[in-house]
Order: sequence, then structure tokens, then C-alpha cells
Amino acid sequence: MAKAHKLDCESADADCRFIIQSENETEAIELARDHMKDVHGKEVTDEELQEEHLQVV
Repeated sequence: MAKAHKLDCESADADCRFIIQSENETEAIELARDHMKDVHGKEVTDEELQEEHLQVV
């Protein structure tokens, strides 16, 4: 079974219920970074997302 990379935006911003899940880690991080910038106006690094918010499920 393939592993999926998941970011639950609630872990990064308490008022958001957006969830990103992908088998491709790069894609998941890119989508999460774009979501944080476009929706929340926050600039976050790939490393920050990967280390603090990304889960492997």
C-alpha cells in the first residue's frame, strides 16, 4: 500500500478545515504552500511545512 502525505490545515491555522493528501510528497507540500499563501496570506517554507505539519499516513 502506498503512503500518502497529508497536511491538515487546522494544524497550521486553527480556523481552517482544508486537508491536502497526496501520494506525491512534493505535490502535497506545493499545494499546502500555495493554500497558505492564497487563503491565509502566510508565507511558509517547504521545510516548515514538512517538519511541522506534514504527516505520512
